[in-house]
Amino acid sequence: MTSQQLSAAFFLQMFVILCVCRVVGVLARRLGQPQVVGEMIAGVFLGPSLLGLLSPHLQTLLFPPESLKILYVGAQLGVGLYMFLVGVEFNNGTFLKRARSAASVSIAGMVAPFILGAGLAYWLLHVPGLFSERASLFEAMLFLGAALSITAFPMLARIIYERGLTGTALGTLALAAGAIGDAGAWCVLAIVLASFGAGPLVAIKAIAGGIAYGVFVLTLGRKYLARLGTLAERAGQLTLSLLAITLTLFLLAVWITDSIGIHAVFGGFLLGIAMPRGFFARELQRQLEPFAVVFLLPMFFTFSGLNTRLDMVNSPELLLIALAVIAAACLGKGGACWAAARLSGEDNRTALAVGTLMNSRGLMELIIINIGLQKGVIQPALFSIMVLMAIVTTLMASPMFEWVYGRHARKLGTLGPAPAQA
Repeated sequence: MTSQQLSAAFFLQMFVILCVCRVVGVLARRLGQPQVVGEMIAGVFLGPSLLGLLSPHLQTLLFPPESLKILYVGAQLGVGLYMFLVGVEFNNGTFLKRARSAASVSIAGMVAPFILGAGLAYWLLHVPGLFSERASLFEAMLFLGAALSITAFPMLARIIYERGLTGTALGTLALAAGAIGDAGAWCVLAIVLASFGAGPLVAIKAIAGGIAYGVFVLTLGRKYLARLGTLAERAGQLTLSLLAITLTLFLLAVWITDSIGIHAVFGGFLLGIAMPRGFFARELQRQLEPFAVVFLLPMFFTFSGLNTRLDMVNSPELLLIALAVIAAACLGKGGACWAAARLSGEDNRTALAVGTLMNSRGLMELIIINIGLQKGVIQPALFSIMVLMAIVTTLMASPMFEWVYGRHARKLGTLGPAPAQA
């Protein structure tokens, strides 16, 4: 395709993506689901699972293979910028008060599903068409364990925002636990990639580099970034120059974490945590959030949907495997996080809410299995099973949260109304 054809294809793709995501998102909200769940399902609709099944020619015409690289870059920009804004509104004070609970929940929420995932891998490695023929038992156990340990960190943030939990003790605890647990899962993934031929340097660079980046940004970085808040308050606005400086820092941050082998979302999130609070943070969200949420983020869901083939789960054996994966995911993540929160002193209702929120997989699951597919660790059939698990656990999150926590908290007046969204 020529440059002109690629640009024309991109504009048409964005038209279709935005229309479908908004329509399905509105339908999802009417069914009590967050907008983001509708967008996730819309992405699968636009892929081979529905559109490609009904009209393969139209699906290929809308998403020619040559254009997917552009869509991929836009998807990474969208999820990275969104997580940067999540970090900007992260409540540092509440996190420090809940650090012990967050650490306990994150560790339990990683160890238990990792063990269950590793056990499943021992079984699934011998099923043809799921793992690559080059994958050893050790690599399969590490990968599936990491994939089941992951939490939908961006999805979790979006659900917390749409439920009006931003800045609350519960919202901050869930976000902090999700961040810690997902960082650990990404380190495990780095080890998998290292053992799969990339070399031990990949794992060392990811783990050591991630720690160094986090320490720098949250100490010296935070000190120097405070000047941005002072300048904004002095000017009475977030000027174009300050916005440009902020965005260049964001791009540098996501490049660093992406380069060292930890996904771009962590670079954006940690930089957001280090940003000045108050007037600067409010203006930054006001100017950037609508574009990030409405225009950029749907690209990621669509890109993941283009790699999903739910029609491949077409035999009793594969259906049984899919059910086993979903059961292990729910028991390992939701159950372990609930138990850890209770042991950390949280009341039962809050612990159930934490387990419910942490059990959703969504975005981060799609990211990690996309990497596994691209690197040749897993094959399309297992990829589709994992997408199905991500959809089911994410669909469960909102109604389960409302049942175990939302209604009760709203009666007591401790949970405000969710922000209105079109």
